[in-house]
Amino acid sequence: MPLTPTSAIVDAAARDGRGVGAFNVIQLEHAEALVEGAERAGAPVVLQISQNCVRYHGALEPLALATLAVARRASVPVAVHLDHAEDVALVREAVELGLTSVMFDASRMDYADNVRATAEVVEHCHRHGVHVEAELGEVGGKDGVHAPGARTDPGEAAAFVEATGVDTLAVAVGTSHAMLTRDASLDFELIGRLRAAVPVPLVLHGSSGVSDEDLGRAVSAGMTKINIATHLNRAFTQAVRAYLDAHPNTVDTRKYLAPGREAVAAEVARLLGVLKAA
Repeated sequence: MPLTPTSAIVDAAARDGRGVGAFNVIQLEHAEALVEGAERAGAPVVLQISQNCVRYHGALEPLALATLAVARRASVPVAVHLDHAEDVALVREAVELGLTSVMFDASRMDYADNVRATAEVVEHCHRHGVHVEAELGEVGGKDGVHAPGARTDPGEAAAFVEATGVDTLAVAVGTSHAMLTRDASLDFELIGRLRAAVPVPLVLHGSSGVSDEDLGRAVSAGMTKINIATHLNRAFTQAVRAYLDAHPNTVDTRKYLAPGREAVAAEVARLLGVLKAA
């Protein structure tokens, strides 16, 4: 199937009141697992490569081209997205490589500078047919600390979208990045107010910390794109660790990476079922 624009996947889900799973790629095995899980669920999926992952590999191009190739072989709609990019040069490279969307994260800037920088990125990306996500309102820190006080103001969010022209907006409603437990406390009333105020689909970052039940409630309340990374990394690592514990003399990396890949595929299929049924 041809690579699918992120906007086609996300906008259709928003119209239908469904959630879209957006999952992070770190190695090729992740891309393969995410697509396999989506095919089992019969659901579209967004494959995400973060700026932190680019730093790990030393470059975007090798992993991006491999991920794009995996996406193009899928039997379900798959988009490929650059996540949490603070570097405008990296955004431009992603556009040149053919990624279908970028998340430009200028949330460290003050509001006026965030608007200015994001609008410039949107102008460039839209000229090339690339969807842009942005972030307003701090999402809890990547050290895994639950930050229940972080909140996005609906009026400011609506003004930000109008001023920048972004296609989706990541908002702070009680989640935190890198959570290892699934007990985040979401502000569902705020999600509803954001959905009513903001004219573009909403994105929930830090969704690894959200229970299945609350993922469904978040989608029903107005969230569309659901980003999950740490939860799947944990599944991958647990499967690899279990294999190596049982086979301590193994040196062929395929032997232990395959169980990790399968664990992620199974969990992706399950999570996409949760989001589709919401």
